[in-house]
Amino acid sequence: MKVLGINASPRGNESNTLQLVKSVIKGAESEGADVELIDLYKLQIEYCTGCGACYATGECPQIDDFEELFDRIVNSDGIVFGAPNYINSVPAPMKAFFDRLSDVVHCQMLAGKFGCSVSTAGGNKADVVVDYMNSVLTNMGVTVVGGLGVVMGGDPAAPQQAAGTAEELGKNLVKSIRGEITYPDQEELHRQNTEYFCQLVKSNKEKFAHDYDWYVRMGLIK
Repeated sequence: MKVLGINASPRGNESNTLQLVKSVIKGAESEGADVELIDLYKLQIEYCTGCGACYATGECPQIDDFEELFDRIVNSDGIVFGAPNYINSVPAPMKAFFDRLSDVVHCQMLAGKFGCSVSTAGGNKADVVVDYMNSVLTNMGVTVVGGLGVVMGGDPAAPQQAAGTAEELGKNLVKSIRGEITYPDQEELHRQNTEYFCQLVKSNKEKFAHDYDWYVRMGLIK
């Protein structure tokens, strides 16, 4: 199985959040997963323009690194998002990436995958950022196995102190992929979300032609 870590911090190897992401994927690797780590700041992800082409054709007219990154996500079983707290949210490159995933949400394309999120903050609300990133995962059909927010509080050793907890999160991610941990509440939520978006697409069949075809292929629209 494959676990993909995506870190959104401008600080490169000095990133505190990167240390958490590395600990999570280390835990996943210890459970037998193949792991990959991507620095989002090394990619070019343009802003979504709201053109709606993805709904109609399944293609985005933007020419950048988005499609390659998304292909890696599609070919992964587990996803780990990492981002520092930038004014109670994620840094701009991560938000730009999230905004480009609208068609993925419409089609619930990542159903069957599992994920988690980690964040660091200088003073507070790291958990707020974790919850936000996990909500993005949920919106795409991903089952969330947990999250970890670490407040630095002036202590540079905080990520190391949380490493054990982060590794356990990675282990649970793999165990969830293997079916050893189940999430019946989320399964029902995913069912409701799929039903909602299926009806939305049916009501906009011509405008959302690609999405309509997707649900037909999935057998959810007869």
